[in-house]
Amino acid sequence: MNLAELNKVAEAMVARGRGILAADESSGTIKKRFDALGVESTTENRRDYREMLFRSTEAMSKYISGVILYDETIRQAAKDGTPLVKLIEKAGSIPGIKVDKGTKPLPFCPGEVVTEGLDGLRERLVEYRGLGAKFAKWRAVIDIANGPGGPIPSYTCIRTNTHALARYAALCQDEGIVPIVEPEVLMDGDHDIERCYHVTEMVLKLQFEELYFQRVALEGMVLKPNMVVPGKKSGKRASVEEVAEKTLRVLKTCVPAAVPGIAFLSGGQSDEEATAHLDTMNRMGPLPWGLTFSYGRALQHAPQKAWSGKSENVAAAQRAFNHRAMMNGLAATGQWKADLERKAA
Repeated sequence: MNLAELNKVAEAMVARGRGILAADESSGTIKKRFDALGVESTTENRRDYREMLFRSTEAMSKYISGVILYDETIRQAAKDGTPLVKLIEKAGSIPGIKVDKGTKPLPFCPGEVVTEGLDGLRERLVEYRGLGAKFAKWRAVIDIANGPGGPIPSYTCIRTNTHALARYAALCQDEGIVPIVEPEVLMDGDHDIERCYHVTEMVLKLQFEELYFQRVALEGMVLKPNMVVPGKKSGKRASVEEVAEKTLRVLKTCVPAAVPGIAFLSGGQSDEEATAHLDTMNRMGPLPWGLTFSYGRALQHAPQKAWSGKSENVAAAQRAFNHRAMMNGLAATGQWKADLERKAA
């Protein structure tokens, strides 16, 4: 492991004013999104859609530091035969790859899941590195709910998932790949913001303990956490300022300053909510690490809708993507304003 090289890539991933495009939707997930648009989820349509994003020159060159790819996408070439990885690199962005195998039920923990994919991971990392990946991503899922066996998450679920994330991170670094560590506390439940805070705190504290045990170099990783928000089914709203304050409080409590940066997931927030929360946190600095975005749907919803599978809509879709990338780039420096959204509408 060359820590200097890992740190260089990690720092570039969270460079000021730039963030990560999560384009690693599984075939099932992107099919659901295409179905909603009336677009058939064929290999060609998926390729054309992602090529459209990666050729969005302004977004990719100014605001997108890295792109998380899916196994299918990292192997694909554009219509003109150029590998999609090369399009990303040509735009000045860094190719990455999702390496986990999804979730399965966690034994003896009703209603909870564990992310799988450690078996054979080293060999997959070697292959992906050969295909151009400089970083990887693994997502763990922590739910807050009243489960069949009592309140969740259980300590077993948190410990099992954070241990797997740490082992994945160690394998990545051993193969010269920067790990994105993503322990996501879901916002799907009926819990209030305080419950989210306390669960997120436990998850992050155990996560960094596990990373220490696995000898992961914090300087060569990026953290991708959830923001501290009330559950969508709670019927309660939190102000932008409260979300920002509680999220920063838990991060300052749990995340060592050695971590180069934190790239938030959007986790089901609306496009503008995710941008506003990120902007407000960056206005509350100075902070010991960079704060940016690693959004999927919050970056892609608008361009997907504008595109709708039609080649004649590519320019409009790229404008929509450029706009969302710019808004989040501004938020990553604390310079976003809501009226910029309205001007673009």
